Amino acid sequence: MNQNKRKKGTDYEQAAGYYLEQHGYEILEYNYRCRIGEIDLIARDGPYLVFCEVKYRKSAQKGNPLEAVDRRKQYRIVRCAQYYMMVNQLGEIPCRYDVMGIEGSRITLIKNAFQDG
Repeated sequence: MNQNKRKKGTDYEQAAGYYLEQHGYEILEYNYRCRIGEIDLIARDGPYLVFCEVKYRKSAQKGNPLEAVDRRKQYRIVRCAQYYMMVNQLGEIPCRYDVMGIEGSRITLIKNAFQDG
């Protein structure tokens, strides 16, 4: 992946983290990576540990950013989240998977966007 695209992704993940903080989330990690994959943001929202995927599109021409989180991507996020839980010995903490779409300057957050089953 070229450096510029990675930098842009990081910038939008930071903006997403700021947005979540404004809505009461506590950001625990940005860009968590393991051998299974990566998770853009890991946060706390009340009792929930939230694994959040961030997708950006400059405009609607490339499609809705939320649609980019297909079943395969969801599966990878869930597996990575399970690994994170195991490594950090988090046991029975309730988890949730949120997806944030950033289109231009418009932000859409879908809480509990998919299940881990």
